[in-house]
Amino acid sequence: MVMGILNVTPDSFSDGNRYFDTEKAILRGLEMVDEGADIIDVGGESTRPGASAVTVDEEKRRVIPVVEQLCRVLKQDGRTGCAVSIDTSKAEVARLAIEGGAVIINDVSALTADKGMSDIARDSGAGVVLMHMKGSPRTMQNSPVYGDVVAEVSRYLASRITDLAENGLDVEQLAIDPGIGFGKTLQHNLDILRQLDTLRSCGRPVAIGLSRKSFLGKLTGREADQRLIPGIAALSFCITQGADIVRVHDVRDSVDALKVVAAILSSGGERSSG
Repeated sequence: MVMGILNVTPDSFSDGNRYFDTEKAILRGLEMVDEGADIIDVGGESTRPGASAVTVDEEKRRVIPVVEQLCRVLKQDGRTGCAVSIDTSKAEVARLAIEGGAVIINDVSALTADKGMSDIARDSGAGVVLMHMKGSPRTMQNSPVYGDVVAEVSRYLASRITDLAENGLDVEQLAIDPGIGFGKTLQHNLDILRQLDTLRSCGRPVAIGLSRKSFLGKLTGREADQRLIPGIAALSFCITQGADIVRVHDVRDSVDALKVVAAILSSGGERSSG
């Protein structure tokens, strides 16, 4: 599944301020639906390294009108095949977004930053993406250290699944994300991607977000707006390693790439004249 990124922020690392206006954000969301997105992920607080925190009231002001109007238009147009997700670590924002039609909570803190978040997820039955992050967006890239990054990330996500199940959530609600770039060095990111299939031992769908991230720039020397091809390469590899959800800025090109990868993987080795 393709999750299209819709940042309603003035300071996101790759598209800050581009969709900060509500109407522009809604139009971009609908455009991503037309390009083939399965999920539109609306976020109102940048989680780039060193980003400033946003108050609950400001985050609500940014995202709730977008979520409500986007869900309303999708329903009116009969485009029920695309879901809306809220990218937040704040329970109040998640609650209002779900009331407005969102059906997924994408939380970079794996429901740990706000004590009320697990209750919102349990009571609403919303899908949840649990992400691993070492530290906080303000501190996560300050010399992160691991013994075995893949094992530690896997253990953490498995423990969050267990803890939330004990708190009454249905494990079928949950997906996991190793958090590429969230408290990881370049080598940590590469180690996780190379062993991505090990995360499937958690028994839940695996989401991955690599679109335009800085590790791609370190590998290629490209700025954020020039990382489409490197991102497509990494995304395609992740699909072969068992990723179930890919979170991307460039929906149309990512969908095209995934169609090709899916065709290769499902061909069963049969010859084709195409």
